Formats: sequence, structure tokens, C-alpha cells
Amino acid sequence: MDILKHFAVTLFILFTVPFSYANQDKSEKPFDVGEMIMHHVKDAHEWHLWGDEHKGTSIYLPVIIYDNGLKTFSSRYLYHGKKVSFTDKTGNEYHIMMGEGPANGYALFHEKIYKLNNGILNIHEGHPTNAKPLDFSITKNVSSLFIGAIIITSLMLLMARYYKSNGAVAPKGIAKFIEPLVIVIRDDIAQENIGHGKHHKYVPYLLTIFFFVWINNLLGLVPIFPGGANLTGNITITFFLALCTLLITLFSSNKNYWKHIFATPGVPVALMPIMIPIELVGILTKPFALMIRLFANITAGHIIILALISIIFINKNMAWGALSVPMALFISCLEMLVAVLQAYLFALLSALFIGAAVEEAHH
Repeated sequence: MDILKHFAVTLFILFTVPFSYANQDKSEKPFDVGEMIMHHVKDAHEWHLWGDEHKGTSIYLPVIIYDNGLKTFSSRYLYHGKKVSFTDKTGNEYHIMMGEGPANGYALFHEKIYKLNNGILNIHEGHPTNAKPLDFSITKNVSSLFIGAIIITSLMLLMARYYKSNGAVAPKGIAKFIEPLVIVIRDDIAQENIGHGKHHKYVPYLLTIFFFVWINNLLGLVPIFPGGANLTGNITITFFLALCTLLITLFSSNKNYWKHIFATPGVPVALMPIMIPIELVGILTKPFALMIRLFANITAGHIIILALISIIFINKNMAWGALSVPMALFISCLEMLVAVLQAYLFALLSALFIGAAVEEAHH
């Protein structure tokens, strides 16, 4: 049933979005594919639902900044302020949203908040030179993070309540779906790659990382609101997840782990000055690969889907929808497999790194 629901929602989005764009005034500026794609994959201070950008229907999220004190206001005062457009010497066009009301004195440029100098935002070579206040705003990605956390917590609490009430019985309902996943993470990932009876304390982390990545991947594909957030396609999120794996690996490491780095068995002493830096760099490249793999795969999937839909507007003919919409639908369904695969790989590789850190010496 979940697959059918996803199929129906995807069909609705893929068929209605092109028509909403196609019905726009033909006198408007040419369709900018890159701008449209970046608008959908990057973070924002609003959750755009439908209609023209900043003029249609949106959920305006709270802006929280620190600038000589804590200031809070709705992002509506930024998006509905005065819009200033200008073109630089290279022909690049820029749009600045000047705040009004509580947001007076601030401007929004490429979803970054800047403090105005005498009502002016100075831009040099495409980059503002004005100061930026500390931004703690509840952005679209942060909102998606909260939604994902609520879903994961609710699922786990339902599971715990079921087994607390019924004991060790055959699972039913949602427990029938979640329990096999928990067993796979515990037995096939944690125990197989960490083992030695040490895997039990790492199972909660591996379960958390698996369900967090998987559910947020799915939220990006089957959005609660149209134009869903690209949370796991945000490199700051994948950086934090990879950092957690790195810290757990380092704090769990034993003497044997560091011995293989600073005195690799079987390596001649003359090669140690070369091997030690390589091994130290390897400590960082492993979580770096985790970060880039998740970020690149999820972002690439969204970009491909949006690029296929853009074919309609590039050719200015809705007949291209007969080709681009089925292809985008196929990629969207394929992304469902990628969503769970990336979550599985993140948990698996994390377990491998932890297992290498806690492995005892072989005699």
C-alpha cells in the first residue's frame, strides 16, 4: 500500500507541476533550469507549496537571529519586502529581498540573511560584503529534521509499547514491519562486522543512523508538503552524521587499532615515515566518503528528476511530457530503492569502521 501511495503522489506532482509552470505568462523571462533546480534542492526560510516563487502559497518559517540581542520574526517579512534586482558587469542578474517591519535593516540574498549598511547591501563579484548576524532560524531542512525525528520516535515508542504489553510474541501491525529491519541491523550488520560480544552497545547507534537516513530520504521523495525538503542532500547534515561515526570509532578504538596505524605489522621500518601519514589520512577519508556518498546520491536523484521535467519548458511544448514525465516517474521509483540502500550502506560502513577500531590482535 505504501508503494501505491507513493506512486499516486508522484504522479500527481509530476503531472500538475509542469502544467502550473506551462500556464505562466509567455512574456516572462526565459525559463532558467539551473535556478529552478537549485531553488528546489537548497535550504530556505520558507516552505513553498505552490504558485510563483515568493508570491504563491508558502508556509513562512520563524527567523531567529542574534544581532545585538536575540530577534525573532516571520520570514514573511523578508520574502514580502522590497525586491531589488540588478545586473553586474558580467551580465549576472541578482535579486535581493529587503526586509520590512520587524525585518527592517536586513536583506535576504541566496537564502542568507545580511545586515544592511545604511539600507544598502554591498555585493562584490557576486558575494555580499555586509556582516551576517548569527542565524538560528527554523529553516525548511530544520523543519524536515523535526518531522523525521517525530516519525522515528513515534515508531520506536509504538514498538516498545507493543512488546511491553504483549511480551515476546509474534509481531503484528507496525511491529511486523519494523522488527525484521531491527534484526537485520543487529545480526547482519552489527554482529557480523563488530562481533566479539562488543556489538550490543553499538546497535542503538546503528539503528538510529539507519532509520534516520532512510526515513529522511523517503521524506524527500514523498513530501508531506509539495516541494519537500532535501535534508539528506544537505552536506552539513551528512557531515554531522559522518562526524558521529568518526567520533564513535576514535573513542572506541583500542591499542591494536593505533598499532596498525603507527606501526603496521609486516611493513619495513624504512617505509614507516610514508605509511603513518597515509594511515592518519585514512582515518579522515573513511567518514569523508560516507559524507559525500550520501550527499551526492540523494542530491543527484533530485536533480535528475527536476532536469527531466525541465525538458518540457526548455522545448516549450507540453508534448515532451509524454517522454519526460514517465522517465522522471521511473527515476522517482528508483530513488525509493536508493533511499533504503544508502541507509543500509551508511550503517554497514559505520559498523565496519567501528569493528576495525575494536578488533583485538590476532596471534
